[in-house]
Amino acid sequence: MDWNKTKTIFIVVFAILNVFLYSLYLSQYTEVQNVRVLGEMSIDDFLKQDNISYDELPDYPKELSYVSADTAPFSKDELEKLKTQTYSISGGTTLHATLDEPMKMKNSKGEYQFKEFLSDYVLFGDEYLLWEVVEENQFAVFFQKVDEYPIYFNYNAMLIVYWDEDGYIVNYDQQRFGEFEYFNKKKDILSPRDVINTLYSRDFLKKDSKVRSISLGYSTLITLTKTQVFAPTWRVRVELKNGEYEDHFINAIEGKIVEFQGEQEDVEY
Repeated sequence: MDWNKTKTIFIVVFAILNVFLYSLYLSQYTEVQNVRVLGEMSIDDFLKQDNISYDELPDYPKELSYVSADTAPFSKDELEKLKTQTYSISGGTTLHATLDEPMKMKNSKGEYQFKEFLSDYVLFGDEYLLWEVVEENQFAVFFQKVDEYPIYFNYNAMLIVYWDEDGYIVNYDQQRFGEFEYFNKKKDILSPRDVINTLYSRDFLKKDSKVRSISLGYSTLITLTKTQVFAPTWRVRVELKNGEYEDHFINAIEGKIVEFQGEQEDVEY
């Protein structure tokens, strides 16, 4: 073994690690200082000055856990329940299914019949929540949920339903996680007011905007081979001056901004 060469490698690695940790410390220190300044000056005064308002803040649990789960393949017994569909599996965990007889997407009142579709056609349909309907491209996106909270933009926790030009659901793609495991110790989470404070202090809230809703979900924190870990995450929906909307996501425990750039582009055609 070339001890001198090995020693040099260790020195370089530790030097890089020290620089990284110091930069992380400076970033967090700056964020804390920004929040402190806002606290001293009153966040409401700053918001009023920039004509930023918010609707009534929601009730929320004071503590939540990190959770983990494995991607789940569909078993032979489960697939045998799809009596009125033809299907195939790709990648071991993605189900592609086509209805033998397409189902009308809307009822006579013009209301979506997704609840009935999930119940009658989709395995584990009660695990999914509707996220978005894209009428012009004839599909709807559903996110798998942890308890009542959706998992935001995770490819392995999505159901995408497609319909034809006549408004009949014809096929869907589905992926899911298996049983969720909760970390033993719950963590305090940021309040909705803290979230607004955080977004404002980091210049994510534009002048003349309004926070329309704040809701909880989960985002992917760590991805291993099959197992993924999820963190409680706030979603903040903001209406801009021009009437358009922006969504911001914040780790509800650590206060970090969560970005889903690639995932959102793939979902929102």
